[in-house]
Amino acid sequence: MFTALIFYMFAAIAVASGVMVISSRNPVHSVLWLILAFFNAAGLFLLLGAEFLAMVLVIVYVGAVAVLFLFVVMMLDINMVELKEGFLQYLPTGALIAVVLLVELLAMFGGWAFAPDVEAMIKAPTPTLDQASNTVALGKLIYTNYVYLFQASGLVLLVAMIGTILLTHRKRTGVRKQIIADQVGRSRDSVELKKVQSGRGI
Repeated sequence: MFTALIFYMFAAIAVASGVMVISSRNPVHSVLWLILAFFNAAGLFLLLGAEFLAMVLVIVYVGAVAVLFLFVVMMLDINMVELKEGFLQYLPTGALIAVVLLVELLAMFGGWAFAPDVEAMIKAPTPTLDQASNTVALGKLIYTNYVYLFQASGLVLLVAMIGTILLTHRKRTGVRKQIIADQVGRSRDSVELKKVQSGRGI
């Protein structure tokens, strides 16, 4: 009974936080609500006995991603007036995309079919903690059954990282960049050394 109450508390706060993320007018407040949603999702993982996933969710998403979002939003100084001006202009396109996604989801769930061996997989005995911890079991599952999907996700992240670097290092007018070759190729005469006596200036 107590576990059920804790579950419903975490679930309700997580759903409410998700709603506040998309409904808050201030982007900084949206990121803070997102951090709260991550913490409650980590609590749900703890209730399921997946403490490793809970730790990863807090460290990676809360400690890195959400904080990065927060600093980026604060440094960009987003003008909310300009964002609201184009809302009605893109509303038909957004509504069309939402309808397409809804139809795809309905088609996917309507044609859902279970695998023939799903019952045997559910009845498969779960090893106890003295035989294998959650981290070991998760590692064996990822690097055996889903190793190709895991490598594919790594390639997707690599492509995203390369795209970010290319966008950051594009040529822009009026921006001074560091040229390592010119700095290394400078002659020794460009720097003049002077001996300054104690208590006196140049």
